[in-house]
Amino acid sequence: MKTNIPSGNTKEDIKVRKGIIIRFYQNWKQNNPTLRKYNLDLKDYINIRNISMTETAAHASKRYLSTLAVLQLDTILVNAQKIKTEVTKQKTNNQNAFERMIIMGYSLPGIGKVNLVVGVKRSNRAKVQYCITAIETK
Repeated sequence: MKTNIPSGNTKEDIKVRKGIIIRFYQNWKQNNPTLRKYNLDLKDYINIRNISMTETAAHASKRYLSTLAVLQLDTILVNAQKIKTEVTKQKTNNQNAFERMIIMGYSLPGIGKVNLVVGVKRSNRAKVQYCITAIETK
């Protein structure tokens, strides 16, 4: 099924892109019952959880290229490489479950540099995809 992704920056464009991202994750979950992909650089699985969809939909929907990047989820999860590790933001409730965030990068043809943020859970050290966004290059 072909989907037209609006490239503008109106509230309506952002709303449509957010819906596209949410539907994409819902379909992805149906096609990937383990809800995870093995990352070659981390040598560990990156899990997809509800936070993955909500954070990514909120952030990636704001920019056309970020929305396009999300549609390459499998490639990014498998091939992204660790850039650095950061402590979680104390005042961000969505990051409370994580002890640290791993910032990863991947270069997608036609889109450019993409950031993948992976949270490391406090409870069991599981790695969870937190957010995906394209990095604007000038």
